[in-house]
Amino acid sequence: MDNIRNGRFKTGMTDEAAEYTSSLEADMLLFEADIKTNFAHTSMLKHEGIISAEIADKILCALDNLKDDGYEALVFDPSVEDVHMAIENYVTSKIGPEAGFMHTAKSRNDQVACDVRLVLRGMIEEIQIGILEFIEGLVEMAGEHLNDIFIGFTHLQHAQPITIAHHLMAHVQALKRDYQRLEDTYKRVNLNPLGSAAMATTSFPINRQLTTDLLGFDAYLENSMDGVSARDFIAESVFDFVLLSSTLAKICEELVLWSTYEFGVIEMADEYSSTSSIMPQKKNPDVAELARGKTSVATGELVTILTILKAIPYTYNRDLQEITPHLWNAVKVTRDTLSVVCKMMLSVEFNVDRCSELAGKNFATATDLADIMVREKRIPFRTAHKIVGRIVNEASEKSMVEEDITSSFIDDIASDLGFDKLNLSDDLIQRALNPAENVKIRAVPGGPAPEMVEVARNNVKEFLNVEFERKGI
Repeated sequence: MDNIRNGRFKTGMTDEAAEYTSSLEADMLLFEADIKTNFAHTSMLKHEGIISAEIADKILCALDNLKDDGYEALVFDPSVEDVHMAIENYVTSKIGPEAGFMHTAKSRNDQVACDVRLVLRGMIEEIQIGILEFIEGLVEMAGEHLNDIFIGFTHLQHAQPITIAHHLMAHVQALKRDYQRLEDTYKRVNLNPLGSAAMATTSFPINRQLTTDLLGFDAYLENSMDGVSARDFIAESVFDFVLLSSTLAKICEELVLWSTYEFGVIEMADEYSSTSSIMPQKKNPDVAELARGKTSVATGELVTILTILKAIPYTYNRDLQEITPHLWNAVKVTRDTLSVVCKMMLSVEFNVDRCSELAGKNFATATDLADIMVREKRIPFRTAHKIVGRIVNEASEKSMVEEDITSSFIDDIASDLGFDKLNLSDDLIQRALNPAENVKIRAVPGGPAPEMVEVARNNVKEFLNVEFERKGI
């Protein structure tokens, strides 16, 4: 088929140049969106009397047939640059030259921009649903471990006792923010560029509000130059995918660490593990490791997109075509990683005895011992910090454990440091050093006490109910 847009030229592109400039591989994702865009635009042209109802109906019928026939019905050859031209050729093959009326008051520039927004908004919603389902699963898992003591880390060193539930709910809050970022970005994605035409709108009396309504956009873009060239919504979306990937990478890193013999905190499901080709005893967290690696893909795609966008002048430039493949790849990898990490994480079995054991070791409750000194004896926290620091140092040198710490031991150290004896009761000291008691007394909003975690769980459940209803789930 002759290229119907080559009236300006005496010769067409070479096959090599045509293939080099083609965007067909990335455009496959735009197929359905392009039909919707053409359908809405043609319906608007008919409604406004810009083209005859008879011609419009022929075009709309051909587009309906193509939707039923599917992508395979399109014919591609070196003269077909993209899916938009292939669709135009299809309609032309069905109704003849009158298909050209479909592009009255419309350019590929605003059409492409419109298609990308239509597809991306659907992908964002799909990823958002995946996030909500992950959150829901983690909230339920947390409910099973409200009272199971665990150890929290800073600098990957024992810090303070928490619960397994409290740790899981930390990931819930991060995922909730990932969801909300996408929700905010969606507002800037769901804007209609159609009607901007090539870059300066059109002399035809088009109705942009009608196409906005037909395509389900929130509003139309109010500057035609911006309408055809804006791709910041893509960069913003991929940035959101980068942050979501960072959340997923953190989960994967913990799964890898926790599944080691040294930690012994979890048992990974066999479905997400593999063994060594030579060491039969191995159970490797391969899926977590691969997911951890794949979470870097969105970061690379974001850098590429930002580099392409840098210093492109208004309005449309062909460079923009190179952005969409990187967008689709970032979406695919993020979506796939979210799905597998969700299923993998929710299949994990916690070794609650080992978690409790870790919480009671290495003086993780030392902070509360210092707090007891402040509360009971009204000494400055820095003084208490110094005393407890010396307690931990000497106890470690003498291979003492928490149960060996007595009132007389503390008083000897306080005197040695030049402070008054504290005369704390042994019972008070042991309660301060007990991990379970340590967690219970942290009944502060956002704290690890079971009742506070339950409050957080209920708040998230309310959030989930609202968002699932909004998404029609």
